[in-house]
Amino acid sequence: MDSSIKVSFSWSGVRYKVEQTQPIDISIPIRDPRLGEGPAAWYVGRPRFEVVEGDGFVGSVARGGAVNFTNVYFNPHGHGTHTECLGHITKEAESINRIQLPLLIPCLLHTISPANIQGDSVITIEHLPGGGFTDEKLPKALIIRTLPNESDKTSKDWANTNPTYLHSDFTDKLVERGVEHLIVDLPSVDKEIDGGTLLSHRAFFRVPEAPRTEATITEFVFIPNEVEDGLYALNLQLAPFDLDASPSRPVIYPLSVI
Repeated sequence: MDSSIKVSFSWSGVRYKVEQTQPIDISIPIRDPRLGEGPAAWYVGRPRFEVVEGDGFVGSVARGGAVNFTNVYFNPHGHGTHTECLGHITKEAESINRIQLPLLIPCLLHTISPANIQGDSVITIEHLPGGGFTDEKLPKALIIRTLPNESDKTSKDWANTNPTYLHSDFTDKLVERGVEHLIVDLPSVDKEIDGGTLLSHRAFFRVPEAPRTEATITEFVFIPNEVEDGLYALNLQLAPFDLDASPSRPVIYPLSVI
């Protein structure tokens, strides 16, 4: 990008310049387990990367082939950073691929130390930015970083660990305060085993009463501890999958007041 081109936007009456040369990639890639494990969840094991072979062809330059040519077997929800739409919980085949995202979205990074409620790690309405009893509008995107924030979030298998989840009151209030794009460093916004109720997904997408077709939830991100809480510009990049969810790459940019 030509550094002479200045990108800016306003939020709450303040004009900000986007620091284009300081991108912070908070995605976790889908990795070949033989080269270093990425995260996994939902009992699907690890992704598989298999070199294509047959009729004298080998899809590996290291093994004498002309090109690298690999089949990849993975689950968008179970491996790496992904973004989903309301099609994740609807009978209709709603596709993430039809959502047109702005180039930059104002977003707030907010760190939370979850509550322990009857042995569960839960994000409650009291954890909302500014507390649970204000109607002050939030930016269209909210990124949640949970504590403790250890680097094993990028590689552990979360199956059968009962990870932190969002109470539906918290999620419902996010919608009321204007959040359209929710990003979390968890395998899901809902409890791992909840009997299929998916209360936070339903609260955020407003399914079935008032479906929010342009809203998204992004899961399995990782935000390093040195990245400070506050306002950023979000560039949410989606792979063109005609599916309820797609591997994604959220990148945030620091801002400075003009």
